[in-house]
Amino acid sequence: MWESLEGYLRPGSEEERLAAEIDTARLPRHVAVIMDGNGRWAGQRGLARIEGHKAGSESVREATETCARLGVSYLTLYAFSKENWKRPRQEVVRLWGLLRTYLRKDGRTLDENGLRFRVIGDRDGIPRTAMAEVERLEKRTAANGRMTLVLALNYGGRAEILEAVRRILKGGKVRSGDLDEDLFASFLSTVGLPDPDLLIRTSGEMRVSNFLLWQIAYTELWVTPVLWPDFQRKDLLQAVVDYQKRDRRFGDVQSRPGEKG
Repeated sequence: MWESLEGYLRPGSEEERLAAEIDTARLPRHVAVIMDGNGRWAGQRGLARIEGHKAGSESVREATETCARLGVSYLTLYAFSKENWKRPRQEVVRLWGLLRTYLRKDGRTLDENGLRFRVIGDRDGIPRTAMAEVERLEKRTAANGRMTLVLALNYGGRAEILEAVRRILKGGKVRSGDLDEDLFASFLSTVGLPDPDLLIRTSGEMRVSNFLLWQIAYTELWVTPVLWPDFQRKDLLQAVVDYQKRDRRFGDVQSRPGEKG
């Protein structure tokens, strides 16, 4: 069972030093990650792209366990975007197969450690075999409350906003004068989730790639050149350390209480 960071970090290591710098009273409540660089990682090694995705799944496991041990409440991973359907068909098929394997293999571990599993995105476009595994794991972990692991599957930020507008128009019960940010957010697929405090992007690309466009309005961004398969617990701990040094003002001239690093 995953308990805390004690015994998880190698004594005298860089990750232990970083963990000692973290103020557990000011952790980001919600961490989101754009997991980029699997294909480049594979290409640098002369491997097929799917091998990069397989290696990246190990980083998913490590990031999930580290966040849970640290005390983060929500972790959202950008696993498959709507744009990813443009990739070669064989790669797409193998990606969904890899997802099914991950859900079967790791579902029990998530449940045993008190993690809740949830998916956001356009469920209608997810292959039926993958969707069956998603629904099974969501149901199995629904009562867990230690941390929520969210996978963004067949997800696009613009599509999510458009779909929210469609729901509002279709319902016909929302008057224009009553529509505010909180009410609009209740029509998004992330309803019930707090906005991310920290967004991590690997591979060094300086863009948000159509991810959580509404939700990251005041999110702190942290970009690393490390490719996702090489992303380790020390990288995640460094991101949290740097996050806690930021001055989060949310458009104000003063920091919110407890937010200044």
